[in-house]
Amino acid sequence: MTVYDDFVTPEEETTLIAEIEPQYKRLRYESSHWDDAIHGYREIERNTWSPACEAILGRIRALAFTPEVNQIQHVHCLDLLEDGHIKPHVDSVRFCGDTIAGLSLLSSSIMKLVHEKMPDKWVKILLRRRSLYIMRGTARYDYTHEILANQHSVFRSTPVHKSRRISVMCRNEPS
Repeated sequence: MTVYDDFVTPEEETTLIAEIEPQYKRLRYESSHWDDAIHGYREIERNTWSPACEAILGRIRALAFTPEVNQIQHVHCLDLLEDGHIKPHVDSVRFCGDTIAGLSLLSSSIMKLVHEKMPDKWVKILLRRRSLYIMRGTARYDYTHEILANQHSVFRSTPVHKSRRISVMCRNEPS
């Protein structure tokens, strides 16, 4: 698990949000995901982007994936309400490969990873607004991950209030 703070500038964040937002306006927030992992969310997938956004996504892809890796071409965008959260889960290997690169927009949040077989082995990760996280290998398969609800969102004894959060995720194909 690697986190890059300030991966995008405030101007780049605005550019991405302006491009994503029109698609969200047609969707309502869902109270629960099909697998009950996500609460208070909307999601879209996009294949085509403006040149400015494509340049940002290119930086993410170049950092997260080696050239020989087959990437999923559509980008997954998840809009989480202020009172929304993501429950602990391990992503299905049927839908994506061993790497997820996620850009955190609009708000900071806390991601918690807990080892599936040794629950006393866990870590909380501060995902600052405009940061990029890359989760691969052991972090993907041996640990659950979640975005904490505000009542549990504390990092090093400091509360971290999550407002509306959009994550922009690039993934690779399952092997």
